[in-house]
Amino acid sequence: MSQVFLHIDLDAFFASVEILDNPSYAGKPLIIGHEGPRSVVSTCSYEARKYGVHSAMPMVTALKLCPNAIVVTPRGRRYHEKSVEVMNIIRAFAPGFLQVSIDEAFLDISGMEIIHGLPGKGARKLKTEIFDKTGLTVSIGVASSRFLAKMASDYHKPDGLTIVPPAREIEFIDKVGLKKLWGIGDRTYSRLMNKGITSTSLLRQVPKEKLRQLFGESLSEYLYSVARAKDPGIYQGEAKSHSISTESTYYPDLYSIDALEDFLFEMSQELSFRALEEKVIPRTIGIKLRYGDFSTFTYQTTPEEAIYSSNDIFKIAKKLLREKYNNNGVRLLGLVLSSVYEAEEVEQPELFAQKKEKERKLEKTILELNKKGSRLIKARSLEDSEIKDDKS
Repeated sequence: MSQVFLHIDLDAFFASVEILDNPSYAGKPLIIGHEGPRSVVSTCSYEARKYGVHSAMPMVTALKLCPNAIVVTPRGRRYHEKSVEVMNIIRAFAPGFLQVSIDEAFLDISGMEIIHGLPGKGARKLKTEIFDKTGLTVSIGVASSRFLAKMASDYHKPDGLTIVPPAREIEFIDKVGLKKLWGIGDRTYSRLMNKGITSTSLLRQVPKEKLRQLFGESLSEYLYSVARAKDPGIYQGEAKSHSISTESTYYPDLYSIDALEDFLFEMSQELSFRALEEKVIPRTIGIKLRYGDFSTFTYQTTPEEAIYSSNDIFKIAKKLLREKYNNNGVRLLGLVLSSVYEAEEVEQPELFAQKKEKERKLEKTILELNKKGSRLIKARSLEDSEIKDDKS
């Protein structure tokens, strides 16, 4: 039985949620992020992208490119709430569910034809259900591997559906082209051009050993696989696991540690909310760093003190980042909570336990208030316990 994967990607998710809550934003260039000299764009609407704005871009640069943009402060709890709605729909659709970030997930629908029909029909049914129940659009890719499904979901956006039949996988790779091949950033593309490799078909003609000499072990393995439409193993993990994780990919590569910390802060909140929803507490925090040459490193630590809030997660993750980041361009940043156990309250007395429980209860309260329509956000300066009502 051949495998069939869906990759479901929420279209411009944060911006779409803001437009859903404030329809006056529709059709306007919208940037999600904090205004300030060191801030970066979290995401933006498709209207803003037409000006060249993209995620991880310095906010100062984005506003120069698009001076009439509307800047909205991120509302992590609201995005989490809508993400949960969508992910619950996807999770119920088929058993092979794997969430990889707040706005994207994979679904293994192999052998589900008797329930959902052919893969294309099933994908259309899922798209319709998500829109009818949440008001949000998704783009879906259908393919025999997670890697190809991921590329296919990005092929027609927004609100797209792209199916890659097994017999046409190489054709799809060639149609996408070398420059837009997932994972080939500007720097890698320039290196390929300099070596006279100007297309995916030419890339397939280069022997593996020659690629290794030109690009090193990690990048050569990646290039050799993707040129042949083979999954390079970028997306690992089982649908059912004892961990909660999220990750983001950046184009171009991200060098600013301040920007990386900003994204870690958002990820810490996202995973904290998911842990609250699942009524679990992690013992271990880990980060994943993939650099521009596709070398990938994971680091984790299990602190002596229990982990109860996004504050705890962010402090630990930030320390790992500062210790391990080697100042090269980051292609992908990930955060994972592992060795989770079922619990909602502090289970043992310890120094600062009262403060930790207070933080956890505060996050629970904010999460519940936002579900009822409030617009509360937690500021980056977690140590000051800054909570404010977002009037944007």
